[in-house]
Amino acid sequence: MNIVLPVVLGVIGVAFATIGFLGVRGRLHRNRFFGVRTKAALRDDEAFALANRIAGVPNMTAGAIAVVAAAASAVNPASALVIGLIGLVGSVAVATAGGVLGHRAAEAMPEPVPAGCGGCACAGGGCGVLTRA
Repeated sequence: MNIVLPVVLGVIGVAFATIGFLGVRGRLHRNRFFGVRTKAALRDDEAFALANRIAGVPNMTAGAIAVVAAAASAVNPASALVIGLIGLVGSVAVATAGGVLGHRAAEAMPEPVPAGCGGCACAGGGCGVLTRA
């Protein structure tokens, strides 16, 4: 347990920090595995980018918390379990709060305009736009 806990916390910290950094930079593309993946955030690419930009700083902070807890538990093996648990719970709580903020930002975005008619009420397959020949 002396080496497992710091390694696991370190990997979690690096993962949180990387996802947060990519989100802040706008380089985290819509996917099924990483970032804020709520219904509002996955609505379109713009909502996903905004949600992860907002959640990026808290995710980087969560990564830093986990890495510091990993280092502290490696240095002090007598209280490694307590330090590790506090660091793990703290980093997950901060990352969750960031995800909630990102979700709320994506949810506040206006609905995208449906493709095709530009949002007009299509009746009979046409938008009522007259074209002259």
